[in-house]
Amino acid sequence: MSKTKNATASFVVRFNQKIYDSEEGEAQVQWRGSVRHVQDGDEKRFSDIEDLILFLQSKLTTLTLRATDDVSPEEQKGILAKSLDLWKQVTADYPKKVLDTIKDPLGSVEQLQEQVQEQVHQMSDRIRPNLDPGSWKPATKNDLKETNESILALARAVHTLAKKVDQLSEEN
Repeated sequence: MSKTKNATASFVVRFNQKIYDSEEGEAQVQWRGSVRHVQDGDEKRFSDIEDLILFLQSKLTTLTLRATDDVSPEEQKGILAKSLDLWKQVTADYPKKVLDTIKDPLGSVEQLQEQVQEQVHQMSDRIRPNLDPGSWKPATKNDLKETNESILALARAVHTLAKKVDQLSEEN
């Protein structure tokens, strides 16, 4: 692969909780939901978390395969394996994170804010070496267009995150 390839996959996941009494009179809880792939609009309903994860894996696998269609099958297999390592971590960590979020939604927001701050620090470490004006090249129209699109996407993400934080603050 001769150059870096970037691809984006965005998902909207909705969970619906149903609390009901069983025939024996015991309280039961059932989670259902839907997941939508933003880029192509495909949507899947689920009542089992495995269906959600399979949908996400399928979309991300397709994205990885498209991004690596110009490499050998062996290289593609290796890249796909590295890409799917994410799911090993998700399946190991997901149940605890969901329970923690349900128990303490504001704590989860604080943790998310800490993760974002850590990413900002990591990015600043990567950017700092490029701040030498002697190494700069003039920006092309395409560079400016990509920068503008990135800023707009970041602004939308920050706006969405701010709305979620406000909603969580109002709930507590």
